Amino acid sequence: MRYAELRQRLEDAALGSPGHAPGELRRAAFARAARLAGAAAGVRSGAALPPALTPYVDKVARHAYQVTDADVIAVRRAGNSEDAVFEITVAAALGAALGRLERGLAALSSPPKGHS
Repeated sequence: MRYAELRQRLEDAALGSPGHAPGELRRAAFARAARLAGAAAGVRSGAALPPALTPYVDKVARHAYQVTDADVIAVRRAGNSEDAVFEITVAAALGAALGRLERGLAALSSPPKGHS
């Protein structure tokens, strides 16, 4: 794929660079959001997403426009700093975006149904 290297660099920067949220937590948010957006089942992370973050990551992945201050406050009350919430949000948004990109590219490379 032409953009594979750029995509990997983006993932590495968002998920693997030092940050306020642990890398495993960011990878878990990324993986869950990617799966919700339809990425291949092969998207995995080593850690499970804490239950307190699951509704937030799901909302970012499915309906980002509906995220409210109350959602962010709930994640902060679960023990996350404002910077950590930002990083978790970026990871979830990136996972959802790349999951949708994967689905779109797969649709473009598949012949239309009935036209094999």
